[in-house]
Amino acid sequence: MNVLFEQIGRIVIAKLNRPKALNALNSEIMIELISGLQKYDNYPEVGCFIITGNERAFCAGADIKEMIQKDFSEMFNEDYFGYWELFSRIKTPIVAAVNGYAFGGGCELAMMCDIIYASENAQFGQPEIKLGVIPGIGGSQRLTKLIGKPKAMEMILTGRTIDAIEAERIGLVTQILRKTDFLSQVIHIAQTIASYSKIALKAAKEATNYALESSLKDGIFFERRLFHSLFHTQNQIEGMSAFIEKRTAKFN
Repeated sequence: MNVLFEQIGRIVIAKLNRPKALNALNSEIMIELISGLQKYDNYPEVGCFIITGNERAFCAGADIKEMIQKDFSEMFNEDYFGYWELFSRIKTPIVAAVNGYAFGGGCELAMMCDIIYASENAQFGQPEIKLGVIPGIGGSQRLTKLIGKPKAMEMILTGRTIDAIEAERIGLVTQILRKTDFLSQVIHIAQTIASYSKIALKAAKEATNYALESSLKDGIFFERRLFHSLFHTQNQIEGMSAFIEKRTAKFN
């Protein structure tokens, strides 16, 4: 198994499991990860995903040994990396728990997630330029949107890696957590997220992502319509009733 899935209550942990290859992303790991997320995305009791690796590497990048054998026509006809577009269609919130290396495709995978928590030893980079290519899983686009053109250009054109402190400072990661019990801390946060209404979580994710692709006017209208739609759900009634009654809401 290239990806190990574990369900803990309302969260599902997807652990990349190619330790000898530093969790490099080949076709098998891509298909296993995305198909697993798609399956659990339909489980009503699952409210949050965590994607992680091991202490040495979250993911050191795409699998160069797999790619080096291919020419342009093969890459083009296969639409290599195109399958990753399915990752962005996952509606359940996804948290990246980054330990160690997150280089190339690993950095891009983290950026495809909704929240990135970094261990104190995490390192990030887009070093594809050193291989004679450029990022291919959205790195040039997402990195620019997250940290701005000057910093993104520097990382992509020089291949320079950054540590967790710099990554947090420039807005690439949400928060740095202590290395000791790192995953336990992320699980605790994910459990908080998953405790809320799943339909509301999906709507919040969709509205926030829409902000990156729309004008402010269109985004506000889209958010308002999603807000209105939630008034057709039992969880809206439960949440507001619990607030008025001064009790903890019990969402389904």
